[in-house]
Amino acid sequence: MFEKIIGNEKNKSILEKSIKLKKTSHSYLFWGTEGIGKRLIALEFAKKILCLEPENENCKCKSCIEFDSGSNPDFLIIEPEDGKIKIEQIRNMQRRVAEKPINSNKKVYIIDNSDQMTTEAQNCLLKTLEEPPEYLTIILICSNEYNMLSTIKSRCTRMHFENLDLDEVKKYLTQQYPDQEFDKNILELSQGSIGRAIKLNKNKTLYENVENILKSFKTKDLIDIITMSEEIYNEKEEINSLLEYMNILALKLSKEDLRYINLVDIIEDTKKRLKANSNYDMCIDNLLFNIWYLFQK
Repeated sequence: MFEKIIGNEKNKSILEKSIKLKKTSHSYLFWGTEGIGKRLIALEFAKKILCLEPENENCKCKSCIEFDSGSNPDFLIIEPEDGKIKIEQIRNMQRRVAEKPINSNKKVYIIDNSDQMTTEAQNCLLKTLEEPPEYLTIILICSNEYNMLSTIKSRCTRMHFENLDLDEVKKYLTQQYPDQEFDKNILELSQGSIGRAIKLNKNKTLYENVENILKSFKTKDLIDIITMSEEIYNEKEEINSLLEYMNILALKLSKEDLRYINLVDIIEDTKKRLKANSNYDMCIDNLLFNIWYLFQK
């Protein structure tokens, strides 16, 4: 079922067993770091629930063919629109829920990034989770379960997906993207998320520049450092990842120069300032000045 998906063997085994025993739940909550395969596993699980011959590993039934072509009437995937899943999307889903299955004896609906549902949408969904029709399975996928109402979570079979081992991530990326080179530091920053590693690698030049900046604090004056850091000022959306990357580099560079270990406190202080909605440019000014001053001692 999940042969082509790496990691989270325990969860895959539980889902496979539920298919064999025909004891799937009415609602699931798949949660864990973004980009570790939750959606892929949910899709394969949904396909198998709807399959007319689930014991057949290479099934070509009507349900599976239409699932693969994206036209299975018993399946629906809901995703955020403009960064939110709104109540009207849930109401549209509920109207479809009321209709009985066409191909299969089941219906499966996936709500991806369900932690981006508005409170109104979650309360609306609750009505379906409380009294689901016997033929329905809903799979909620999220990265931050703390954004989900406790009443939603209590009505779902919750499955936590672990971050992948770095060796697993590296092996997968080497096989799937043989023409790309993934820096070891970027792999560490990905924290076991294939999706995140791919995203970070697209900004590889930016992260290489950050490394050059940190190494230049020992030889460059403050004006040069600020000029080199123009990209950092312009990457407000990426700043959390950039700061995490600085932490990784600081720990590695401290093996050659112990002063770098003190960067961690400066970086963590910058995170707190940004979280408190302090002025972004002033936070970066403060970050760069404090690091530069550290190397003047």
